[in-house]
Amino acid sequence: MPNIRRVSDLKAAGAQANNEAVDLLAGADGFAEVFPEDKYVVVKHLQAAGHVTGMTGDGVNDAPALRQAEVGIAISSATDVAKGAASVVLTEAGLTNIVALVEQGRTIYQRILTWIINKISRTILKAAFVAIAFVATGKFVVSAFAMLLLVFMTDFAKISLATDNVRPSKQPETWNIGGFITVSVVLGVAMVAETLLLLCIGWSRFGLATSDNALHTFSFLMLLYFAAFSVVSARERSWFWSTLPSRTFLAALVADALVGTALTFVGLPGLKALPWWQTLVIFAYAMVACLAVNDALKVAMIRWRVLNALAKKPVDVAPQIAERAYELYEQEGRHDGHAVEDWAKAEGEIRKEGPHK
Repeated sequence: MPNIRRVSDLKAAGAQANNEAVDLLAGADGFAEVFPEDKYVVVKHLQAAGHVTGMTGDGVNDAPALRQAEVGIAISSATDVAKGAASVVLTEAGLTNIVALVEQGRTIYQRILTWIINKISRTILKAAFVAIAFVATGKFVVSAFAMLLLVFMTDFAKISLATDNVRPSKQPETWNIGGFITVSVVLGVAMVAETLLLLCIGWSRFGLATSDNALHTFSFLMLLYFAAFSVVSARERSWFWSTLPSRTFLAALVADALVGTALTFVGLPGLKALPWWQTLVIFAYAMVACLAVNDALKVAMIRWRVLNALAKKPVDVAPQIAERAYELYEQEGRHDGHAVEDWAKAEGEIRKEGPHK
């Protein structure tokens, strides 16, 4: 039997309890005896209990609830007042576009995560690599001109991320990105260690200690290739090959790598052309480090710091409490004014027995 709650019971219970944390609407299948002004009350009580609330409407009397809800959705035929109060306005008849709205929101969330992971890890790489290399060698391993050129070129790849193919998650998203920040820091530290190792090899084997221009070119290409391959890995929460990048994004990455490599052969100030085999070594090293080592590290860290943390979240017992409270309500002959008592009794029973899935 569906669990239909009266808004009048909600008002009475709220006045008696004076406790915004009591979730009197959890598990409700619908609301009865709702007047226009009651829609705002329902939204407020849901939010007070910690729910993220969506509201659809079309009339003037829906405007307060549309404005209050986290996601207020006005249908295509809604009044101007309702459209002005809503967060989203559907442009076609019906409610099926809400599905596309949810998918687009989750897609945007995934792109923001990609930007966060890429931004934090790359910032750590550039800052720590230059600083540690200067302390170790006594030289600035990349010139100011080369660093400026690198930042300018990689901006095109970052912009093209907005066009990338993204899989929206199957579960609702929350803005709990602490785990992803940890993943970003670990990836940044890993790339610093990898670039310093390659610099050490180049310093001892490729004669970089005797040529500052060659050292600047070597570091420039290394940071460029790491930037290109690391963003390919960062765009996916799983293995990098799980989805194909968009054509625009792929074209921007390829153009960055080709133009950056070509500029080192032009003879720009401070950039000396390297032998082709050294360029190939840097390219292959960056590809293996980012798409094999770091991608495996990323997947392992996300499973450990993000997925495990989500799996360990406590079971939400509010729906179970609401179901039991409604049973008590029926057992007592549907007497009004006992919602708070029914909820407290139901909560004690459920928590004593333990939540069940």
